[in-house]
Amino acid sequence: MIKGMIGKKIGMTQIFTDDGQVIPVTIIKAGPCLVVQKKTGKEKEKDVLRVQLGFVEDKKIKNINKPMSGHFDKAKVPATRILREFILEADNVNVGDTVKVDIFKEKDRVNIVGITKGKGFQGVVKRWNFAGGKSTHGSMHHRRAGSVGMCAYPGKIIKGKKMPGRMGGKNKTIKGLRVVKVDPENNLILVRGAIPGFNGNYVSILKDSVKRR
Repeated sequence: MIKGMIGKKIGMTQIFTDDGQVIPVTIIKAGPCLVVQKKTGKEKEKDVLRVQLGFVEDKKIKNINKPMSGHFDKAKVPATRILREFILEADNVNVGDTVKVDIFKEKDRVNIVGITKGKGFQGVVKRWNFAGGKSTHGSMHHRRAGSVGMCAYPGKIIKGKKMPGRMGGKNKTIKGLRVVKVDPENNLILVRGAIPGFNGNYVSILKDSVKRR
């Protein structure tokens, strides 16, 4: 059994339960994915069997280079643009097999890994939620960070201090999201809550191994 697959964020909506409750959900197009390669890798100093999956899309793949073309030809599968590796618990899949969203079920818990929205270079007020300075005229300290250094010893800025800089665009994992609905016909999975990234962003859907209430 493969412990995850590749998905594409479609967007957010809400659904109603039988008792009238509103649940915010994110729609993810999960697969279908092709098994491109099987390999053995190290994880926590143990040999773990892994598979490389390729995300199948409707649009045609262009401008693939020769090394990747040979990689797909060896597996005898069509070329895909997105490749990710996942842990294989049992050796029950072969190269060329198709992995679909039916590996997940309703009420399962999943971890979603994606890249957050990039905000560019931002100041401390937006990046770290600083309160800022006085708003009076002439203060010249409205949205600045304030004093950051030291006078004599050690005479430098300590590493890790919250400063202006690049915001977003990093790998983020949201753990323990509950699967609300699975639609195998349309390759869709609905999870409760929000996930990282913009609409159209590629994510990894991993099975959550932590026992939760």
